[in-house]
Amino acid sequence: MIRLPHQAKEYLMRFTPAALALSLLAGVTSSIAWSDSGEALSPRAALLVEQGNARLSAGDANGAIDAYEAALVVQPGNSQVLVSLAEATRAQGMQGKALHFYRAALVTDPRNVKAISGEGAALAEKGALVKARRNLAQLESLCGSDCEATRVLSTLLDKEPARRMVHAEAVKPNPIVSEN
Repeated sequence: MIRLPHQAKEYLMRFTPAALALSLLAGVTSSIAWSDSGEALSPRAALLVEQGNARLSAGDANGAIDAYEAALVVQPGNSQVLVSLAEATRAQGMQGKALHFYRAALVTDPRNVKAISGEGAALAEKGALVKARRNLAQLESLCGSDCEATRVLSTLLDKEPARRMVHAEAVKPNPIVSEN
């Protein structure tokens, strides 16, 4: 057994647990940050997503939503299916529902640039430009300013005018009196 001086022994006993804890923390966080973005689509779910994409490009948003929901039944919680479903509901003008699906996709895959960009676009369409700009900043930090998702959201935010609030007094109904 090697005899260490008292100071070295105290130094080793004092800092070894902290060093081990920090190295374990660094190893875990780096493996989480670079982990796989999710499981691959099963063949049945991939077929349903393709059908949904074809229907959405043909202008049939309801049919696309049906196909995407069927894909979610086959493979629940898949971020790719959730983003596709969010895009279809956004195409229908239901930004609130699209935000729900984008956020569900971000829970399973927080670095999904399509989900972050889509969420920012839906927020901008709802008039929440400040929150949409936060998504743009997050996209710029993830993939840079020359990334396609960043450019799409940036152009949308540049052309999106600030929505004005409508008060109840501005929209007064004209009462119609009729005789029975």
